[in-house]
Amino acid sequence: MAFTFTTLKTAIQDYTDNSETTFVNQLSRFIVNAEERILKEVQLDVFRRNSQGTTTASQKFLSKPSDFLAPFSLSVINGSSNEFLLYKHVTFLQDFTPDPSTTGIPAYYGDWNETTFLLAPTPNDSLTMELHYFFRPTSITETSDGTSWLGDNAELAILYGSLVEAYTFMKGEQDLLTFYNNRYLESLQGLKNLGEAQQVTEEYRYDKVRTAVQ
Repeated sequence: MAFTFTTLKTAIQDYTDNSETTFVNQLSRFIVNAEERILKEVQLDVFRRNSQGTTTASQKFLSKPSDFLAPFSLSVINGSSNEFLLYKHVTFLQDFTPDPSTTGIPAYYGDWNETTFLLAPTPNDSLTMELHYFFRPTSITETSDGTSWLGDNAELAILYGSLVEAYTFMKGEQDLLTFYNNRYLESLQGLKNLGEAQQVTEEYRYDKVRTAVQ
């Protein structure tokens, strides 16, 4: 069955048989942590979108969208075609362009921090960029009607993920914690079968498989 925020909180309390005030006050945090874990471990097509932005000449950084979770591709729009950048670790980018004043059409990009990409070489002009990315949807704890895609379509994952968080908080029995974690992992496999966005299958976009968001 699908979960709303209210019914999910009730289910967590029923499974844990815990209505202590301190525990109840943490229910939203358990759910948010479970959502974050699901979104980072299974990247789904339904949570992909496009965004365009513009580089600044001689500026090596490019801002990420506010709801950014993980990249799928980044490209320079050149007329009617897209020139895709390869995703690389920041250390590679710094080795590739040790002098940031060296400019050109960016060929590589990487995660500089949570809000910014690093481009290499540094853009030599104002370039239109297109980012195809996985976004972080609004949590079921914050939606206006208390529903979400995960609550409707990944009910077992969000339930057992929340129970893992709850039992960890409670310092519950290890056997039960292991059981819930195993059920959570089984539900993740079900999500993958439902339609996981495959990480990095096109070599012109990435140079390696991304298995998790750091």
